[in-house]
Amino acid sequence: MDPLHQFQINSLFQIVLGGYDVSFTNSAFFMVVAVAAIYALLVMGMANKSMVPGRLQSLAEMFYEFVANLVRDNAGHDAQPYFPFVFSIFMFVLIGNMIGMIPYTFTFTSHIIVTFALAATVFVFVTILALLKHGLHFFSFFMPHGAPKALAPILIPIEVISYVMRPVSLSIRLFANMMAGHTMLKVFAGFTVMMISGLGALGFVTGLVPLAINVALTGFEFLVAFLQAYVFSILTCLYIRDALELH
Repeated sequence: MDPLHQFQINSLFQIVLGGYDVSFTNSAFFMVVAVAAIYALLVMGMANKSMVPGRLQSLAEMFYEFVANLVRDNAGHDAQPYFPFVFSIFMFVLIGNMIGMIPYTFTFTSHIIVTFALAATVFVFVTILALLKHGLHFFSFFMPHGAPKALAPILIPIEVISYVMRPVSLSIRLFANMMAGHTMLKVFAGFTVMMISGLGALGFVTGLVPLAINVALTGFEFLVAFLQAYVFSILTCLYIRDALELH
């Protein structure tokens, strides 16, 4: 089977508005599922607010504390008001990645249009934040402090390009890792099935090795799914810190 078939976007409900196709797709459906799962986890987990937390409450509190520490350590105490933004980004990416690990689901974070939309949201947010906090002084960010003014014609374009490329690198990192990981899993799974079905009893024995590799790769992909959400969030924190401190 084609290992890239799993990334195909299909329309579930055909919708055309003003001549534009705005159909509800499998990608959109699993985004809704991810948001619903996050809402259910947080609302149901914190419904009782027990002194001795249950499993759901412990999980919800663990995610809260993890992201709160992430914001505090990487963006500083001044960034605490922006915790809800970072928390929303982290949970959406994490749950989206984890849902994609379930057979017959869809990994919407494996599409660059989704990851770029997330990265562009972060980019616009931190840029507006910097402009509101510093005004026109924000543009001093593109001239490194202490650099000779004679190098300004060279340094400023480099800094501007580096700043504008932030959403590109942020989106490509997430989409490429998720797409590559799922493609690798599909290839090895197909290879395992071919070995087991094509060689009879001998194939069952020889197929145990690639099957064990598949299990290991699946565990590794779960780790990657978490790490990509972590990296996306920690870079968001660093961008917020740059916007607040301009360095």
